[in-house]
Amino acid sequence: MPKSYVRLTQPLVRDTKGGELRVATWDEALDRTVAGFRAALASRPGAERAPIGIFSCSKSTNEVNFAAQKLSRQVLGSNNIDSCNRT
Repeated sequence: MPKSYVRLTQPLVRDTKGGELRVATWDEALDRTVAGFRAALASRPGAERAPIGIFSCSKSTNEVNFAAQKLSRQVLGSNNIDSCNRT
């Protein structure tokens, strides 16, 4: 059965908000991801840090959900992770 979507094989980035997507290298895409996480973490006030949370998927493998909770706890410093197991 043919698929009705095109699978991405390389990262795409935007240079301006709302701009066109363009092909990027994996290094550039990951550097932008890191910069975005750092900016979000830096924008939280010092002593009263605003909570950060992430979503994972209950249909993902155990390994993917494990990696998501490690990212949330070790990198973002948050225990707020939801894997939508209630649905």
